[in-house]
Amino acid sequence: MSFSGKTAIITGAAGGMGLNIGLDLASQGANVVLVDIKPTTINLNTHSHKELINFELGDVTSSEFVKGVMDRAFEATGRIDYLVNAAGVLWFDKDRSTEETDLDAWDRIMEINLKSMIITCRHAMPHMRKNGSGAMVHIASIQAMRGDDKPQVAYQASKAGIISLSKTVALEGAKDSIRSNSILPGPTVSPMQERWIENPETQRMTETVIPLGRAGTTQDITDAALFLLSDKASYITGTELVVDGGLLARP
Repeated sequence: MSFSGKTAIITGAAGGMGLNIGLDLASQGANVVLVDIKPTTINLNTHSHKELINFELGDVTSSEFVKGVMDRAFEATGRIDYLVNAAGVLWFDKDRSTEETDLDAWDRIMEINLKSMIITCRHAMPHMRKNGSGAMVHIASIQAMRGDDKPQVAYQASKAGIISLSKTVALEGAKDSIRSNSILPGPTVSPMQERWIENPETQRMTETVIPLGRAGTTQDITDAALFLLSDKASYITGTELVVDGGLLARP
């Protein structure tokens, strides 16, 4: 899987899955633009491939900001090859059941988790067409595929929207060899699951129902993402890759 000389835009990349994906792409020679509304959790200047990494601080729900990110990346490298939409929020305190969810929170969650995706796709695709190809990966969730007796309804609905939008983008981009796929992580150790740090027993209880017996890691998701971005997945578009330790396979 060669990424040398290619250019990747990663949203939600201050930490967690987005940062892991970005650093792995840079380690394999890609020019990487990490994008987030908050500063990154690590010192990028200490990274062995820091010359290939740029960090853009801003709101991915702003079309003007995202367009600027894409334009600057294209001007600097002459291409945009990959887009990874990893931006997302999970607000346990405000996003609850259908009757309890704060509707202002619903709107903002939809903006961050879903609207940001259509913004990044619409600004990345014209640059990818100039290359004659491109690949996108969008981070959804297995929660998009099922209900929950302890739901976060806005989160789940937004992640389902990602899957649907990804399929449409795949069809729109196919004639220009632009691929679009979603990854559906299961329970994963990441900053989004800070509650596990405060209550490790919650993580252990979750892991008891996962067939492989453990929660996922951001590296698990990164490995799946790099495969889907690579030429090894050149005939894969408009679909979903479930990375959940077998959880969805349970009856």
